[in-house]
Amino acid sequence: MSADKATEHDRAGGPATASATSGKPPQPAPGATPPQAPPLPARAAAELVGTTALVAVVVGSGIQATELTDDIGLQLLANSLATVFGLGVLITLLGPVSGAHFNPAVTLAEWFTARRGGAGVTLREAAAYVPAQIAGAIAGAVLADAMFGEPLVKWSTHDRSAGHLLLGEVVATAGLILLIFGLARTDRLRFAPVAVASYIGAAYWFTSSTSFANPAVTIGRAFTDTFAGIAPGSVPGFIGMQLVGTVVGLALVALIFMSGRKSTG
Repeated sequence: MSADKATEHDRAGGPATASATSGKPPQPAPGATPPQAPPLPARAAAELVGTTALVAVVVGSGIQATELTDDIGLQLLANSLATVFGLGVLITLLGPVSGAHFNPAVTLAEWFTARRGGAGVTLREAAAYVPAQIAGAIAGAVLADAMFGEPLVKWSTHDRSAGHLLLGEVVATAGLILLIFGLARTDRLRFAPVAVASYIGAAYWFTSSTSFANPAVTIGRAFTDTFAGIAPGSVPGFIGMQLVGTVVGLALVALIFMSGRKSTG
């Protein structure tokens, strides 16, 4: 997008970059397409590679953890720590290219805010990002299985269809959207690599679902029957609740970070 459009979006409070009035350079992050965006094929490739690497980290660290210990608590700790560090690195590396969404929920939320007058991904860009994210997630699961000598594709048998797990996905996704777009509204996207990675790490532990919070990652994790897997039959419910969480998160952003008018009296 042009610099003028980015500046206009800052005034609108959308997930853009640093305000032009702050004198700081743009700070692209999840939910924020860079103001001078590279060509769409490069951005889609960044989303594919980033999501591949993210799922490889999630699945691979889960396999490694189960091979090293039988303690489920330690397995989850290892899995969450690896995800925190991996996600932070990927956001830092690829944020300047594509905004480092790695998540259809974030992409669709940015597209929705753009439709309401702010800057963000267009429908054409979203149509390139989302398939790239899904393909990357599947590739990441297959890659992790290959690295650890597991069957390349084996449908997960980990049923995650219980109602309390679905509620956990609503909470996890709503919190993620609130965080990303809240940082944008307060001109603090420069903290996104640490903030987003930290939130996901915490949500591993405070949500019953261990915070998938990502439709593409959910699909990818169905392809591996390992610690991080999810049974294909549980995937539609998880994705549905993630979309509900996206709507809830955007509603919370609008409520908490609404543009106020100065009082006249």
